[in-house]
Amino acid sequence: MSGKILALLMALTSGVAMALQGTLNSALSKIIGLLEATLIVHLTATLVIILLLFGLGLGQGDWTGLRDTPWFLFLGGLLGVAITYLVVASIPRVGVALATTAIIVGQVSAACLIDHLGLFGMEKYAFTWYRLGGLILLAAGARLMLSNG
Repeated sequence: MSGKILALLMALTSGVAMALQGTLNSALSKIIGLLEATLIVHLTATLVIILLLFGLGLGQGDWTGLRDTPWFLFLGGLLGVAITYLVVASIPRVGVALATTAIIVGQVSAACLIDHLGLFGMEKYAFTWYRLGGLILLAAGARLMLSNG
């Protein structure tokens, strides 16, 4: 299996996991509250990472690079909280499929911009007519998901 196919399968699997996660988190928020569910999600994730890194020794990184890291690269944690909160808040209002569709349209739109500009040290990938066509088809699919017909 080629590296690209494996990477795409991994991305596909993460998409399935994201839909499940949003559903589980939304169900939890109905029981304990929205911010409370967001806290539990991140505490659970923190405990799992601590176990993986320090309990099982699975980390392969270099902590010494932490002091040279640009400040804005630490915003991922803040975004993680915002993402969890917004997903949990949106799913009960519009359903898992519609919320996930909106998430994907937002992700792909932002990803195209990040790729095109090579933001945050990422390799540049030009925004081509093919990508524009794919984005239009994706948005059209999202519009169809909004329809009640």
